[in-house]
Amino acid sequence: MAAIQYYDVILKPVITEKSMAGMSEKKYTFLVHPEANKTMIKEAVEKMFEGTKVAKVNTMNMDGKTKRRGMVYGKTAKTKKAIVQLTQDSKEIEIFAGL
Repeated sequence: MAAIQYYDVILKPVITEKSMAGMSEKKYTFLVHPEANKTMIKEAVEKMFEGTKVAKVNTMNMDGKTKRRGMVYGKTAKTKKAIVQLTQDSKEIEIFAGL
């Protein structure tokens, strides 16, 4: 596979009650590229959102859910989720501002 650029790392934000509760502690949750590592995620957040400084990154691999259509079983795609903790002097991420 070709090298992953920083704009390919973060796919979309995760908007759930639990992720919204973490925003008060400057924790933001994103779906990320399955082959991205913590260093790549840190660089991508700092480059994409001006004025942010990442303190730490926690990642988790999530298996696909089992789905059934008639008698045929299958699985949805695997995903990777990252929880990014910003430093106290860091700016907020704007995409979450109106939520």
